[in-house]
Amino acid sequence: MSRGERRVTFSFCVAALAGIALCTIVCAEEALAVTAPPVAKVVPVADTTHGDVRVDDYEWLRNREDPEVIAYLEAENAYTDAMMKHTEALRETLYREMIGRLKETDLTVPYRKGDYYYYRRTEEGKQYRIFCRKAGSLDADEEILLDENELAVGHDYFDVGSIRMSPNHLMMAYCVDTTGLETFTLYIKDLVTGQLLPDVIEDMDYSLEWANDNQTIFYTTTDEAERPDKLWRHTLGTSREEDVLIHHEPDELYWVGCDKTRSEEFLVLTIGRQTESEQWVLCADDPLGDFEVVEPRTPDVEYYLSHREDDFYIRTNAGGKNFEVVKAPVENPSRENWEAVIPHREDVKVEDISCFKEHLVISERDMGLRRLRIIGLVNGNDHYVEFPEPAYAVYGGNNEMYDTDLVRFSYASFVTPSSVYDYDMNARELELLKQDEILGGYDPALYASERLYATAADSTKVPVSLVYRRDTFEPGANPLVVMGYGAYGASMDPWFSLSRLSLLDRGVVYAVASVRGGGEMGEEWYDDGRVLNKMNTFTDFISCVEHLVQEGYGDPERVGMWGGSAGGLLIGAVVNMRPELFALAIANVPFVDALNTMLDASIPLTAHEYDEWGDPNIPEEYAYMKTYSPYDNVGPYEYPDMLISGNLYDARVQYWEPAKWTAKLRANKVGDGVLLMQMTMEGGHGGYSGRYDRYRETAFKYAFVLDRFGVTD
Repeated sequence: MSRGERRVTFSFCVAALAGIALCTIVCAEEALAVTAPPVAKVVPVADTTHGDVRVDDYEWLRNREDPEVIAYLEAENAYTDAMMKHTEALRETLYREMIGRLKETDLTVPYRKGDYYYYRRTEEGKQYRIFCRKAGSLDADEEILLDENELAVGHDYFDVGSIRMSPNHLMMAYCVDTTGLETFTLYIKDLVTGQLLPDVIEDMDYSLEWANDNQTIFYTTTDEAERPDKLWRHTLGTSREEDVLIHHEPDELYWVGCDKTRSEEFLVLTIGRQTESEQWVLCADDPLGDFEVVEPRTPDVEYYLSHREDDFYIRTNAGGKNFEVVKAPVENPSRENWEAVIPHREDVKVEDISCFKEHLVISERDMGLRRLRIIGLVNGNDHYVEFPEPAYAVYGGNNEMYDTDLVRFSYASFVTPSSVYDYDMNARELELLKQDEILGGYDPALYASERLYATAADSTKVPVSLVYRRDTFEPGANPLVVMGYGAYGASMDPWFSLSRLSLLDRGVVYAVASVRGGGEMGEEWYDDGRVLNKMNTFTDFISCVEHLVQEGYGDPERVGMWGGSAGGLLIGAVVNMRPELFALAIANVPFVDALNTMLDASIPLTAHEYDEWGDPNIPEEYAYMKTYSPYDNVGPYEYPDMLISGNLYDARVQYWEPAKWTAKLRANKVGDGVLLMQMTMEGGHGGYSGRYDRYRETAFKYAFVLDRFGVTD
């Protein structure tokens, strides 16, 4: 598991206080007929961490098996339906617009692996993907490997996680989640007979790799806190009880994962936490051998390897925060043999490296933008790929071949649809393979994309990217929606969205604030927005919004903010700090009960995230978290109109976080701001699994934005 979000929540042991009057829960049927919102009962529970008495009135909502909890959630949904009923026509219009731009029957650019060309396609009217391949050439007959639409029948939620082809391409291993809890079942399909093998492994995590013998699979499982802690070896034709435990990581701060080098010569076991990593390697031709450590873990040192011929190329922060690139011989890759390839730079972060037989591809982050650097390992050439726009997003593509001069990547911006390119690393030539077709006559010239900088409270310059429609823009008059995230060192690059066009075409200006806690400006940018620096994330966002309004990019009376998951934490903190600055707020699956969550290490992945939010068992970090934890800082404020969403089976941000937050907001807010909660009763962290369902969900949220902004046509 790489650095990134994997959020789940809290449970702590407290005693209920006596003499509590219970409020009536409005039932779902009643909510449709009334304008008054549901009222959650109050059952105070006390916590005395570090001698600080905190009372939680809504801890009881944690019990998903309690019919009273389900009744309350359904009542909230019914109230939301009633309050949004007048937007039904608008929602249908928005949905039809989105689907009208979507090429419903489509396929991805095929990529080569071995003698096969693999791709995915979709069909009009079908929710899920179809995985296919062709043997030898693109003119060959299609072979359907996996049709998610058939497998999803009878399931409200369906997700295929990892898929791995056997080295001889005769078998396919894939794992399936039908709950949203991100717990998978592994199946192996014989691609000659079309039948499933009897080897079925339940309760596994994401990591899944084949050894080169086509008989051995390595996979990971989790502990009770859903932390990937074990790596196993399975031999086809044997029972799960015979599987061999390769590594168990007992330290609750670390996770384990397994992958394979592009050269296909090595399996790599990674043991890591937010600020530290350790890797072990095993020859993929010798699956029964022992993994050997590259370099024992060292506090605050990360390293990640890629393989080429006789060397490992290693990205590491051992020489500085922004990472450097070194190489070491395969026969002895320990740190004493590391040789500098790209030295550490204070102003440029090395985000990733990828080895091909004759080239090294480096993803760098410079002034907030990602750049692709190509180093010829045979001819010595060193250059950057040129991109045409001042603000853009670049993502790695399917690069399964090791011995090739082509590197594939996807490029997009706020105005340029996702485009897949092959880049010839020797000739330095780009070939556009496919650009997503936006139906309905999309004209990028109608839209303007800008990049600017806001000045934070401590004089730090914070990047902001924005997009709007040229012919609807009027300085100081447009509705403005600002999105933020600011966590895990993740970068929010400008991406294209066919759904977003429905906002832009109605005059909404859309902006993304690249606040501290993200990774846009290097590793220090991340460090300046986590643990005891977390408040920078929120004050940066406020500064960005104020700057946009001052510069005329939004109507001061129609400013909205949008964030999800860790970005929902941002929304929750900012709405407590500056509620008067916003007309509306949307918080998707928001991580808002931060203090309660982090107080219980038995909750999935909580201990693993001490490096991100802090360890509340440390008095200083507890006190700091308490200053911003959204749930703990709800007060008698005049909050803006708010739409809060959650998913009952979310494994990262448990449903009770948005549910408790909504209940507390209802009990404390003043004024007449609308407060709605939409709880999906099936699905995981990403919401619905079907693509049409996701567009309807987006249309619902867009309708809320437009309706509250007074834009209804």
